[in-house]
Amino acid sequence: MTPTPDDGTPPTPPTPPTPPTAPGSPALPTSHAARGRRSAPRRRARRLAGVLIATGVLGAGVWLAVDRGVWHDATAPAAKNSGASGMDGMPGMSGGGRVAGAGVLPGGANGAAKTAPGTPRAAGALQPAALPGMPDYDPADLYSFDRPGMISPVIASALPRVYVPNTESDTVTVIDPADYHVIETINVGRQPQHVVPSWDLKTLWVNDDLGNTLTPIDPFTGKAGTPVAVHDPYNLYFTPDGASAVVMASKDMQLVFRDPHSMAVQKTLPVPCAGVNHADFAPDGSYFIVSCEFSGQLLKVDTKNRSLLGVVDLPQRGAMPQDVKISPDGKVFYVADMVANGLWTVDGNAFKVTGLIPTGRGAHGLYVSRDSKTMYVSNRGEGTITLFDFATGKPRAKWELPGGGSPDMGGVSADGKVLWLSGRYNAEVYAISTDDGKLLARVRVGRGPHGLAVYPQPGRYSLGHTGVFR
Repeated sequence: MTPTPDDGTPPTPPTPPTPPTAPGSPALPTSHAARGRRSAPRRRARRLAGVLIATGVLGAGVWLAVDRGVWHDATAPAAKNSGASGMDGMPGMSGGGRVAGAGVLPGGANGAAKTAPGTPRAAGALQPAALPGMPDYDPADLYSFDRPGMISPVIASALPRVYVPNTESDTVTVIDPADYHVIETINVGRQPQHVVPSWDLKTLWVNDDLGNTLTPIDPFTGKAGTPVAVHDPYNLYFTPDGASAVVMASKDMQLVFRDPHSMAVQKTLPVPCAGVNHADFAPDGSYFIVSCEFSGQLLKVDTKNRSLLGVVDLPQRGAMPQDVKISPDGKVFYVADMVANGLWTVDGNAFKVTGLIPTGRGAHGLYVSRDSKTMYVSNRGEGTITLFDFATGKPRAKWELPGGGSPDMGGVSADGKVLWLSGRYNAEVYAISTDDGKLLARVRVGRGPHGLAVYPQPGRYSLGHTGVFR
């Protein structure tokens, strides 16, 4: 079966300028065929208690003071130029943020937060980032802040929900993960592709690709706000310093750097490939790797200077790279490919492809387990999920959806016990136990469900997509 592109038939692109070539990579051709509101005190207290119990924060004894009114920059103009992130009490967050908030861990000063007994901590010593303003990181495990119970105080009172963008219905289905029932359906712009958590965690952005808007959703109320005009927002990422949103303008053949709150354009970077799609960042934030779905290429982009560092052609005819995810130790970038039916391995520093690991037909989405040991690979073309073991660098198991399906994009629950994936061609969503691969629920949604977001999730900040947290 021929894989179906995510964002429709690509346009015929103009001939772009020849980009720089990474050392050791083949010469590049000049062009490629395109292929809020506060509720009653009693209800609010009950909801907050439920969230705290579900996430483990209550058991950790974390003090919370979250200003639920500040969720979008338009409602809090004074926050725009503030040096506080609202997460300064979390390890490694001092000085790294740009948006004011009110949630801190107790006993913290200048970023040296104290944690209550039982609160998970990062595994190793933190290292300063190369990108100014980016929070310190753990070089031994980039996902060490994504453990169960490590919900940021900023979003501890956010409603536990699963948000599903339905590309063919122009809606977002909202699911209660506690009992798998649909709470409501939100009308949004044309062809919503992904629901993306903002860098400061306070807003969920619906990428209305053909509607040329981003629709904000308040994660504390679940209500949609006024759409913001943004051209061709197929996907959305955020630089690790929180300074820019990066719009993957697939049909425009551009990466557009924008203000992360107002979405005003900061810089437009034309790219010499078709179908810019997904991305992930180097451990120190200095660069990021981008997949180009329709021309079978990868880009390397300088984060600070917002410039193109190089382009690599994937070594298979007709390659269609999709999701990109870096290994916990930061040494390997994995790129899912629907045509190659597996994962390309990429040395990000040298920027060269080092191998291909078969996983299943139509390899598509990549999600890291809460213990950083496993990566779940959704194989859309065969209705399976491959469990990739980071320690061995090999797949160790495969789960099959009973009756088949088309597992696509999604995320892991806050406690790490459920993998949520959209069923792209089946108008449904799958809730899968991470213990044994058992299908817990199959929820009917709108047509063409795509980049669903599970929220809230652990982490200090979001790099975008359906929720890549560090």
